[in-house]
Amino acid sequence: MQPDLILRGANLPDGRQNHDILIKDGLIQAVGPAIDARGQEELDVSGRLVTPPFVDCHFHMDATLSLGLPRLNRSGTLLEGIQLWSELKPLLTHEAVIERALAYCDMAVAQGIGAIRSHVDVCDDRLVGVEALLEVKRQVAPYLTLQLVAFPQDGFYRYPGARANVLRALDLGVDIVGGIPHFERTMEDGRRSVAELCEIAAERGLMVDMHCDESDDPLSRHIETLAYETQRLGLQGRVAGSHLTSMHSMDNYYASKLIPLIAEAGVAAIANPLVNITLQGRHDTYPKRRGMTRVPELKAAGVTVAFGHDCVMDPWYSFGSGDMLEVAHMAVHVGQMTSLDAVRACFDSVTTEPARIMGLEGYGIEPGCRADLVVLEAADPIEAIRLKAARLFVLRGGRIVAQAAPRVSRLDLPGRPPAVSLLRLSTGI
Repeated sequence: MQPDLILRGANLPDGRQNHDILIKDGLIQAVGPAIDARGQEELDVSGRLVTPPFVDCHFHMDATLSLGLPRLNRSGTLLEGIQLWSELKPLLTHEAVIERALAYCDMAVAQGIGAIRSHVDVCDDRLVGVEALLEVKRQVAPYLTLQLVAFPQDGFYRYPGARANVLRALDLGVDIVGGIPHFERTMEDGRRSVAELCEIAAERGLMVDMHCDESDDPLSRHIETLAYETQRLGLQGRVAGSHLTSMHSMDNYYASKLIPLIAEAGVAAIANPLVNITLQGRHDTYPKRRGMTRVPELKAAGVTVAFGHDCVMDPWYSFGSGDMLEVAHMAVHVGQMTSLDAVRACFDSVTTEPARIMGLEGYGIEPGCRADLVVLEAADPIEAIRLKAARLFVLRGGRIVAQAAPRVSRLDLPGRPPAVSLLRLSTGI
């Protein structure tokens, strides 16, 4: 059968170069060098990196693009952000949440994101955010995969109606069980919340994604409990601990015990470099802690580690543009992960690793995979992160859903070329 589309001359994230990608009926039909075929449409991407879409497995879409409502976070702290969100929640409307979320989804697709896991606050007895994001999930399904986490943001035990609201949200169709044990009134309540929430997930056959130890306190150790409950309940491969920022303050001896336990339990880790480093370490003078969890050590232990964007223009973070390469770029710097292998691993943490955590089917660049692809103005993953490369084409099911012009600046300098690009089509690495 004649392919619907052929991408010619692609570089692939695993190092393969000058490969053709044949697409038919929304699926990848063949991948290889100089394939003898003719497509109904052909796209010359010679020397450009073609990757599966970016995946953001930690986000808060119910709050996105709400910056300034009802006021700005003047201190920029986590606690003021939580207070500000508590002021905004009663003012939320179904229509406004949908409007802002859809606007963000447009931005995300343009940035090459193909899937998002969003936590949605259930500590609002109206469940406005839940119902709105379920509608958004339905609307964006043709071009964006959206998973929702039932997130008791004010505490599973601390907020009186949280348990009932978590169950209501799951009954309505929310996909994943969430939690925030370090925000409970006591460490013991936090431990109990992890156990009960994991039991709910086990009973319903669901995944777990828990805000865990988003704190500078080295004694905030709920990730240890999460790893234990994962094994006790047979949830291996279905559980993620998000943030884990207390690990940046733990002593090395305890961390040397903890990290193997996380790996043994098959618990994934999700760091949020942009937001972690701005919210953590606020009580420090100097030296200031970086605030990101121990990414290199977790990766070295075989833990699946992904990066999330977390927030874009909301009560906690006034920046952001849905750019997962910006997220990876920050992680490279904060984690001092500047070896070639480490930079490539950071690219994996915004593509294949979060896809694994979310359980995305048909993700990749092999025959039979979904033809969800991004053509980047870069030759390889290292250059993509260095440049935060332009997304020249974004494909969903083999159809171009977004495209952008190459980044070239005109010059008027004596004796110099008429234009300049930051791109080097061959890095030589």
